[in-house]
Amino acid sequence: MPRSMPLAVMLCALAVAMPAMAQKKVLRIHTAGPNDTNVDNTKLAVEFAENANKASPTVDVKVFPASQLGQTREVIEAMRLGSGAAGTTGGPAEYASFVRRLGVLGLPFEWKSYEHALRVLDGPVGKELDQDMEKAGFKVLSWAVSWGFRNVVTAKKEVKQPADLKGLKIRTIPTKVFVAAINSMGANATPMNFGEIYTSLQSGVLDGYEHTVATTISFKFNEVACCIALTRHLMDPTFLVFSLAEWKKLSAPEQAALQKAATDAAQVVREMAPQREAEALAQVKKLGMKVNEIDTAPLVKSALQAQDELAKEFGAEKLLAQIRAQQ
Repeated sequence: MPRSMPLAVMLCALAVAMPAMAQKKVLRIHTAGPNDTNVDNTKLAVEFAENANKASPTVDVKVFPASQLGQTREVIEAMRLGSGAAGTTGGPAEYASFVRRLGVLGLPFEWKSYEHALRVLDGPVGKELDQDMEKAGFKVLSWAVSWGFRNVVTAKKEVKQPADLKGLKIRTIPTKVFVAAINSMGANATPMNFGEIYTSLQSGVLDGYEHTVATTISFKFNEVACCIALTRHLMDPTFLVFSLAEWKKLSAPEQAALQKAATDAAQVVREMAPQREAEALAQVKKLGMKVNEIDTAPLVKSALQAQDELAKEFGAEKLLAQIRAQQ
């Protein structure tokens, strides 16, 4: 054998020996959540990325929190075209303008518990909506639940029973579902930008707002609000979604690794939900806020008509019937 290998032969041997991981596929994941894994959507994205990067030597999943890749709607529109982000974590409402029937997952007083929501999302309803998403150019990798139901928070008046909500000006997101939820409780839904809540509570323009307990803490609304009524009127599922075009570019082993990574990440987020909600409730009590359990049965009854009307608008009457049957 010759003492030295010809340069061309050596380079060829090196090229063959170079591992495929040298050319990793970079997959960017968008989330509007802050760079904080104490937030459900951020936790789902980060957990997925860590799992995926361990499981597949040929991909490099990177998370871009705090809308670094753009506003969510812009990111989703680009994903349909196979450009920009590979995937997102967030709520179904963000996709509802592309997949109308997803709106059925956000109806007032629909979810009786986290377990109820997960039975639905893991069952036939979830599978149907997965198919709807795929037809629209998206691939749902996993479903989870947000860390906390939404409740009514008031600035001055303590709400101890459903009748106490009557006539209160309650800020909500300017969408039909959220407005219907608040109005069905007898309060006056007041759509308003999130950034105006604090000063509007201070000035008396608002009597209160509706949101998760964790949000009350994060934005220091406890400084201008006194009380929380545990109406638990809405709970947003959350999910991890890929661009179908990007998904199809992956090899079968890569898809399998990423699917498992997504399933495992969602399981972590699911298991943390009750704990995180309980921690937030304990914290607001320490901050001096009054937290009241109220009888929600009359509110649930009042919301049934709104559920029916909205489900019809979304073309999702049969899905709503299935959701109700799984309570």
